[in-house]
Amino acid sequence: MFFHRLNDRHSLRQLSVSDAEELFAVVDANRAHLRCWLPWLDRTHSIADSRQFVADVVQQAENNHNIQAAILLDGRIVGVASYHRIDWLNRSTSLGYWLAAAHEGQGLVTASCQVLVDHAFAALNLHRLAITCATANTRSRAIPPRLGFIHEGRQRDAEWLYDHFVDHEVYVQLQPEWEARIIKRLANLFPPDVTKK
Repeated sequence: MFFHRLNDRHSLRQLSVSDAEELFAVVDANRAHLRCWLPWLDRTHSIADSRQFVADVVQQAENNHNIQAAILLDGRIVGVASYHRIDWLNRSTSLGYWLAAAHEGQGLVTASCQVLVDHAFAALNLHRLAITCATANTRSRAIPPRLGFIHEGRQRDAEWLYDHFVDHEVYVQLQPEWEARIIKRLANLFPPDVTKK
């Protein structure tokens, strides 16, 4: 099962069926906040809906098609970061994420997504990761550039959001670009000692 601890308070853990009640409670408490940009809120009416969702994603994870990870703060679910279905033939997938309103602005999503990016390229040997965000969703659109994703363009009327279409901005990172960023990060952590002769 996928698990990664980022610090004493913040970790990522693959969702399990036992998370359904807590996951539904977080979704339900943040319904108006999440409904602005996520199209599935009106299909999540009960704990049973969350239980079915988690059962489905657990099965997909067992078949190596995705990872849906709970974003945990002090052991409690505050959001989700995930791969959408992995395309093994083309070694690609996309990332999705959401966070409870009270925990925005703390860097939790950026740190969580960085873990999934590193895992996708280093452990899964994927070649291409994408993130798509509604054009007007400025909070979500701020995350891909922080992670080294490159803006590839706009998809017009890409998603039906309850009563209207929204455009999507597409951001992509390729494995060689990630490798170059890793080398740069390491170089910044361990700069050469110019005092030695």
